[in-house]
Amino acid sequence: MIQRPRGTRDFGPEEMEKRRHLENIMRREAALFGFREVSTPIFEHTELFTLKSGPNVVEEIYAFQDKGGREISLRPELTAPVMRFFVNELTNYPRPLKMFYFGQCFRYERPQSGRFREFYQFGAELIGNPGPESDAEVIALAASIMRRVGLKEYNIRIGHIGVLRGMLAQAGIDSTKAPPILQKLDKKEYEEARARMTEAGMSPEDIEKVIDVTRTSGPIEVLDKISGDARDHLEAVFRILSEYGFTNVEVDLGVVRGLDYYTGMVFEMDAPVLGAEKQICGGGSYSLTELFGGEKTFSTGFGIGFDRTLLALEREGYSAPQHHVDVYVIPVNEKTKGEAFRIAAKLRQAGRITEVDLMGRSISKNFKYAAAINARQAVIVGEKELAQGSVAVRDMSTGEQKLVPIEEILSSIAC
Repeated sequence: MIQRPRGTRDFGPEEMEKRRHLENIMRREAALFGFREVSTPIFEHTELFTLKSGPNVVEEIYAFQDKGGREISLRPELTAPVMRFFVNELTNYPRPLKMFYFGQCFRYERPQSGRFREFYQFGAELIGNPGPESDAEVIALAASIMRRVGLKEYNIRIGHIGVLRGMLAQAGIDSTKAPPILQKLDKKEYEEARARMTEAGMSPEDIEKVIDVTRTSGPIEVLDKISGDARDHLEAVFRILSEYGFTNVEVDLGVVRGLDYYTGMVFEMDAPVLGAEKQICGGGSYSLTELFGGEKTFSTGFGIGFDRTLLALEREGYSAPQHHVDVYVIPVNEKTKGEAFRIAAKLRQAGRITEVDLMGRSISKNFKYAAAINARQAVIVGEKELAQGSVAVRDMSTGEQKLVPIEEILSSIAC
């Protein structure tokens, strides 16, 4: 037997129904906010991801040469491909441009709970306005999705990358030395962060001030620790979110998301039920277009870890709607099969989920099968009934059965 590759999964019918149900809720919520769906290739030129995340990202992704010698990678995330698409073809669209997407991503990392080498990401990008209104709109969409899918407990932590970047600049750290420090601060690896700040020439006093700020979290009042544009921006974001009705929001200046392209507000969402690996969404405001050959354009976006979100829901007791079949059509013998197929086709064309016996089972076995597939009604096509221009319709939940003229079958079959 050939096994599936490590870090990948097979999904059976029940699992796929559950996943599609959740995915469709996310899609509908994005549409309610005016976001429209886009799609990009599963593989891209490797340069797209090294420009965005640096050359070391190649060690973490599926990168290879194709048969033409081109450096190609399976996409490890979807923001870079969507922004590449924007620069290539969408720059003339009216602003703000609001897009969402759902798709598979691939990373070569150690599989663990809620983390796979092939995984799924739902995300959104709002392009064209650097103001707090856009940031709040994007956070509100992410939060609305979690509320709509039924996640009971989730926290939204919001920071601003400009606070720490400003402190590092004031301490004499130029923009080229800041990213490695921010990456360590993002991971809460404080000893390594201290070492890098010391190496860059920062004083012990300035180092501890930076560390202290990353530990600042709580209600909006904790912003008293800082001043300037970042504070004003965050206060405006919080005010708009409050007007949208979201109160499970807190300041966390330790949300760094240590990547160069983030320019302002950054946020993360956690599901406490997941324990240590609890982050289910992350995002912020950024500028990537100039890296990909376009004009500098401000954007705000997020990515939701679809698999982790589903895992969090399941740990809270989530169950998707049960699969059902509207009608199961049973021909009693070979002579009635033709009419059974015609009836099945008529029901399907009318939008009824319909199955028909393909196995030549007995009536009793067909009733057992109808119960197993959760059929709501069974249509029994018999010679005697057909001679009267009718079929028998059985309610599978009550066992009640009645004779129905074939021309009235659609009106008698409940969806």
